[in-house]
Amino acid sequence: MTEPVPPSMDDRPAIGHCFLLGFRGTEIPPWLRQFAGTHGLGGVILFDFNCQTKTYDNNIRNPEQVRDLCAEISALPSGPLLFVDQEGGRVRRLKDEQGFAPLPSQQTFSRLPPEEKRRLIGDSFQELARLGFHYNLAPVIDLNFNPLNPDIGAVERSYSIEPAIVRDNVRILDAAAKAAGIGLSLKHFPGLGGATVNSHRELTDLSDTISDDQLELFYQFGESISGESIVVSHGIVRQWEEGTPVSMSPIAIAKLRQRLPRALLISDDLHMQGLQKKYQTGEACAVGLRAGLDMLCIGNNLMPEDELVLSYAKAICRQMRTDAFLADQVRLAVARVAKAKRRFNRT
Repeated sequence: MTEPVPPSMDDRPAIGHCFLLGFRGTEIPPWLRQFAGTHGLGGVILFDFNCQTKTYDNNIRNPEQVRDLCAEISALPSGPLLFVDQEGGRVRRLKDEQGFAPLPSQQTFSRLPPEEKRRLIGDSFQELARLGFHYNLAPVIDLNFNPLNPDIGAVERSYSIEPAIVRDNVRILDAAAKAAGIGLSLKHFPGLGGATVNSHRELTDLSDTISDDQLELFYQFGESISGESIVVSHGIVRQWEEGTPVSMSPIAIAKLRQRLPRALLISDDLHMQGLQKKYQTGEACAVGLRAGLDMLCIGNNLMPEDELVLSYAKAICRQMRTDAFLADQVRLAVARVAKAKRRFNRT
């Protein structure tokens, strides 16, 4: 017997399922409720740090508050998935000083005894499930080709330069995620480890830093890891497509799709300046979906666009009426998001 198709996903895809949105504050804003009610909603991402005020007063205060907020978000129309960046170390939105389970940086984690790794990651992932999260945007599997990389090596986000060490760590995380019922999303295809600049701030050329070993890590785990998901970076690989970020490149994403046809492909935050210098957000939404992305991450933290996402969704709806290719790409994307919701949404 085939699985039932969720309402509004059969004839005309609900474009909102392709959006992974953030908001500021501890209450769901009216515009997000309107978005979910009008277009459906694929997912919501929570942050602790507010990039506008430069304070830790965003969505996350303590475990009880986060659990209540996640439950409220999950109850929105179309049952959005809940996402968080809980890599460990500096990139952990749920901090132990706020009452959450401790988790060291990936670099430190990689050096621990296996039993200690299993205990730490097991505690963290079980906590994510209890709080109501469905996906952890981790692990980072970028090889540490440049230890001075300001966004990866210098902030201890890489396990190692050695593929075998990365594989060992990913297997430990995967086992813990499957036990907890949490999805994982590998970062950041095709690998940011060799970059010399931070793609949050600058155009990032990866052309001379991508290796077969790095690509094989994504191909090996992309459809076997819990969640079957990959975050696609805004780095540029000129031998694939000159001047076009991978997240916006049909050629680059086709390479990934050829090896991983089922994987859920999520853009890195569209508000990162490494992309904004090439595409404004509204344009990036349409270009990314045409290229083959499934979910568009708009954190509304690096930039405060908030209600503008309503206009982005409406614009894509208009384009789909006359652009059959875009409409087909959206249907495929919505189907992959729906599959993830059936698997992980516990509401």
